[in-house]
Amino acid sequence: MTAAASDPTVGEASEGTILRRILSRFPPSSAAVGPGDDAAVLDLAGGPVVATVDTLVHGPDFRLAWSSGFDLGWKSAAVNLADIAAMGARPVALLVALAMPEDTRLSFVEALADGLRAACDRLAPGCAVEGGDLTVSDTLTMAVTALGTLSGPPIRRSGASAGDVVALAGAAGEAARGLHLLFERFRDADGTPVPVATDDLSAAERHALAAQLRPEPPIALGPVAARAGATAMMDVSDGLLLDATRLAEASGVTLDLARDALGPDADTALAGGEDHALLATFPVGGVPAGFRVIGRVTPRGGDPVLVDGAPYGGRGGWDPYQDWDSARG
Repeated sequence: MTAAASDPTVGEASEGTILRRILSRFPPSSAAVGPGDDAAVLDLAGGPVVATVDTLVHGPDFRLAWSSGFDLGWKSAAVNLADIAAMGARPVALLVALAMPEDTRLSFVEALADGLRAACDRLAPGCAVEGGDLTVSDTLTMAVTALGTLSGPPIRRSGASAGDVVALAGAAGEAARGLHLLFERFRDADGTPVPVATDDLSAAERHALAAQLRPEPPIALGPVAARAGATAMMDVSDGLLLDATRLAEASGVTLDLARDALGPDADTALAGGEDHALLATFPVGGVPAGFRVIGRVTPRGGDPVLVDGAPYGGRGGWDPYQDWDSARG
């Protein structure tokens, strides 16, 4: 085996491979919930705290030609709030680290802060930015840490059991349609992104763009699902098919999804990401309002996810290390 084969670059590896390389260098976690779920759960003196972090980088995660400062602030809050909700927790605080080029206008920074505040007010009232860090960088980057509190045990990815039903709260596929629209309609002849003009867009196209640039995940339904007895739950950030696979593998079961429950464009719903819906499993008869049943949990068979009882032939989901080239396009 050559040195290159035994020591691949991050561009040659998957996100899961990179995480395994990092985590194998640490002792087993002593946290109530450690690496492998949507967020960690730390047992502190005052009670458990749920914590998560997510990074948005100019290029693979957003384009300034397409996202305003307000859009970026909103989305950076929303994606983190969804991870807290996916544990059945209530978000209470954000910590924001912002690395900016020196020529960034202060008006952009103010708009970003307005977007952060508006997303918190709309999606998780009472949650606010409580601290963070500023630095200079050639690439605009935001890293947001979200903290939340629990009123009961955390809902993990690993609790689904055969006989449960699979349910979804929130959109599936809308953000992917918005991203496709951006790449299809708002690039010049050499592929460079150009500013978004909505005047000639249909109402459906505007809705898809909003789902991509300012997602509205159902944050309040996270604790609702926990109180209703959800057995497993996670945020659908990387595509329904990929994230359902992660939940199925963590629980040691198979999720059999119903195509007709995913709407008229089931393939986009399965493959698309960034809607930040909540995917959960419940005992039969225990699905709360706001969730819709999209499948059932069966004993583990060959594939972790089936669609109408059969393996799904298409590829779905977003892995930043596997999909980086398309993100640059």
